[in-house]
Amino acid sequence: MTREGTIVFVAWRDLRFARGRFVLIGSVVALITLLVGFLAGLTGGLAAQNVSAVLDLPGDRLVLQQPSDGQPSFGESTIGQEARVGWQTAAGVDEVVPVGIVQGRATSGHDDGSAVGVALFGLASAGGHGGRGGSADARGSVASLAPTRDDEVGLSAGAAADLGVDVGDHVTITGTTYRVASVGGDAWYSHTPVLAMTPDAWSAADRRLGGDGDPTVLAVSGSPDWDAVATATHTSASSHLGSLTALETFRSEVGSLALMIAMLFGVSALVVGAFFTVWTMQRAGDVAVLKALGASTRSLVRDALGQALVVLVVGIGVGTAAVVGLGALAGGALPFLLSPLTTLVPAIAMAALGLAGAAVALRTVTAADPLTALGSNR
Repeated sequence: MTREGTIVFVAWRDLRFARGRFVLIGSVVALITLLVGFLAGLTGGLAAQNVSAVLDLPGDRLVLQQPSDGQPSFGESTIGQEARVGWQTAAGVDEVVPVGIVQGRATSGHDDGSAVGVALFGLASAGGHGGRGGSADARGSVASLAPTRDDEVGLSAGAAADLGVDVGDHVTITGTTYRVASVGGDAWYSHTPVLAMTPDAWSAADRRLGGDGDPTVLAVSGSPDWDAVATATHTSASSHLGSLTALETFRSEVGSLALMIAMLFGVSALVVGAFFTVWTMQRAGDVAVLKALGASTRSLVRDALGQALVVLVVGIGVGTAAVVGLGALAGGALPFLLSPLTTLVPAIAMAALGLAGAAVALRTVTAADPLTALGSNR
C-alpha cells in the first residue's frame, strides 16, 4: 500500500472504529446548525413582516424627507407640495407616485369586531383589480391593492384574516366606513398588515389621525441626477433596500438578531476546533508514524480535513433538514422564512468555519518532530 493509501486507510479506520466521538461532534454540529438556521429563518421572517410592503413599492428609488440633522425616517417623513413638484418636473424623471404611510386601527362590520392594528397605505391604483372575486394581483404588489374609489379599500391577506372580512364586506377606519374591494397577498409594514386606500381617502384619514395629509414617501422612476434633485428638494433618494435603514424597528431588530447569528457562528468554529484539537492530540502517535514513513504535511492535512469535512457534511445535513422540517411546521405560527438565504448560506458558512477550526487545530501536531511526537525524549 502506498503512503497516500495508508493515510486514507488510517483516516477511514478512525471514522469506523471511533464512531462515538464522531457521532458526538456530528450531533453538536447538527444542533448548532439547527440553532443558526432557525434563527436565520426567524430573522428573515421578522424582516419580511417589517419591510415587505416597502420593498414592494413601485419606482426605482424611494424619496424621503431629509431632516436638517440626523437620518431620514419613515415615521417622521412628510413630502410637501414644493418637493413633489421639484421631483415631478426634474429632467429624467418618468413617474412620481406619492405614497402615504401611517399606522392606524380598523374594525370590521361584525357585531364582535374588535379594533385591529393596520398600516394605512395611500397611493394610486396600479390599474384596477381584475381577476376572480375581486382578488388583487397575485404578485402581492401594494400598488395592486390600492382601490379606484375613495369609499373602498384593499386588504392584504394578513389584514383580511385579522379583521375576518372578505371582498364585499365593510371595515371602519377613524369613524369612516369603507367597502373591501380586494384582498391580496402578504404585505407588511412594521409588523402590521397593510390596508391600501386612495390618496385622497388616505389624506383625509391621516388628518383625522393628527397628521397633515401629506405623503410620506415618493416612489420615483427614471434616471435623473438623483443627488442634485434630492439636494434641491431637501430630500433623500435611496434604493428600496437602502431605504430600509430609515425604519428604526428594522435596524434594531435585524441588528440584534444578526449579532446572535454571528456569535453562534463563532461558537461553532470554537467547538469544532476544540474537538479536532483533542482528536489530533490523541492521534499524535499515528501522525508521527506516518511522518516518519515519509508522509508529507500536505497529505496529513488533507487527510484530517477530509475527516472533518465528512463529519461536518453529515452534521450540517441533519441540522439543515431539521431546520426545513421545523420551519415548515412553524411557518403557520411564527414569521419564519424558508429560502436559500436562511438554509444554504448558514450551512456553507458552518462548513467553512468548521474546516477553518479543524485546520488551526492541526498546526501543533503537523509541525512537530516525529521523534518528539513518538516520545523519544522520555
